[in-house]
Amino acid sequence: MRQAGSRAEDLVQRVLTRVGLSQSESRIAADAQDYWASTGSASWKANSHWRGAHVFDDGDLWHEIGKRHLEMFDRGARGVGFDRPLGRVVEWGCGGGANAVHFAPRAAEFVGVDVVPETLEECARQVTAHCDTPFTPVLAEVTRPERVVEEIGTCDLFLCFYLFELIPTPEYGERLLRIASRVLAPGGLALIQVKYHEGDFWTRPRRRGYRTSVAGMTTYSVPEFWQLVAKCGLRPENVVLVPENELDRRYAYFLASKGE
Repeated sequence: MRQAGSRAEDLVQRVLTRVGLSQSESRIAADAQDYWASTGSASWKANSHWRGAHVFDDGDLWHEIGKRHLEMFDRGARGVGFDRPLGRVVEWGCGGGANAVHFAPRAAEFVGVDVVPETLEECARQVTAHCDTPFTPVLAEVTRPERVVEEIGTCDLFLCFYLFELIPTPEYGERLLRIASRVLAPGGLALIQVKYHEGDFWTRPRRRGYRTSVAGMTTYSVPEFWQLVAKCGLRPENVVLVPENELDRRYAYFLASKGE
């Protein structure tokens, strides 16, 4: 019954968007900020990828996620001849640290960016438990992500996993890609995951009702995101498609480089 109700809600919101009643990006961003500030619930912890959240009860999926992403990065880096040491690594939307605990041991410094202080604290705890790499927390705002660019500084690797589907609109994604381009040092790499759509009613961007579809707000076609990456000053190098895994479906991982 819960699934049927969720499907019905999704249908209503998508129909409203289809007839021209989508919400503005600023409205959705404000709703997103409110949602992530409402900490503590089981669904919130699952969406924030905290270790111990119900979505990770079956085996050690929390660790497996970050391990897979590190292996994906290694394959991509070898393919483009990236072999320099990782100085500073930035993860935009670090969540509860599932990726950080695998990437931080390779880095001289790991910078976690998130919109929730408690999540930054949790990520720091996980990193500290796994390695001695310094962890730098950066608190951002959904409504004004550009404000933390100077605080972040430059980096050799920019990571962003399981976040682009949570952002208010596809257009908002351009803002995040421009931030990635600004903070990446020349020759640096970015590994960014999005959800791809298949052009149909159910998988295109929803553009309203954030709280009832947190992980289904924003999608891109694969060519669309490839072109957006290039528009924002990065060079798309390759894309890996994961049609389905234990968490969801239609994942696309884009590796991009910053020119020398």
